[in-house]
Formats: sequence, structure tokens, C-alpha cells
Amino acid sequence: MANTTSLKLPDELKEKVAALAPGVAQTPHAYMVEAIAEKVARDEKRRDLLNSARVSAAHFRRTGIAYAHKDVKRYFLEKAAGKRSPKPKRIRAPRTQR
Repeated sequence: MANTTSLKLPDELKEKVAALAPGVAQTPHAYMVEAIAEKVARDEKRRDLLNSARVSAAHFRRTGIAYAHKDVKRYFLEKAAGKRSPKPKRIRAPRTQR
């Protein structure tokens, strides 16, 4: 069940929402709910990306295993083109670069 929340908007923003919402076949309320939901989804994706990057960086520091950019780029471009492509070869970074 949805709870009621009050949201105080600056007059200028409220006027913009009121003007734009009908152009996308929405009420101002639906427009604001959708905008907030989109912002939440973006922020969740960003949080997940940053968490994944932290895990990846920790793994690299532990193992030193990495891949050359040119090999990874080639692999993904060939896969995207529907070609069979060998996986990139692992390289091990010296401890001083971790």
C-alpha cells in the first residue's frame, strides 16, 4: 500500500512539471513519481557499479590478474559482431603495480 508523502517544490519546478506532464500523457503526480523512480534506479545502478568496482579492485590487489585493454576490446567487438573469439589472455601485474 502506498503512503502519502508531502513534497514541497519550488514554484518554478512545479510549473514546469505541470506544463510537461500532459505532453507525456501523465498527471503531474504520475510524472513526479516516475521521475523519482528513475532517479532511484540510476542511483542503485551507480551504487552497484561502485560496489562491483571495489570487489574487482580487491581481487586485482590479491591476485594481480588483469587483461590487456586491446585484447578485451577485440574480444567484445568480435562477440558483438557474432563471431567466435578466444577469451583474452590473463596477464599478471608486478606487485609494485597493485
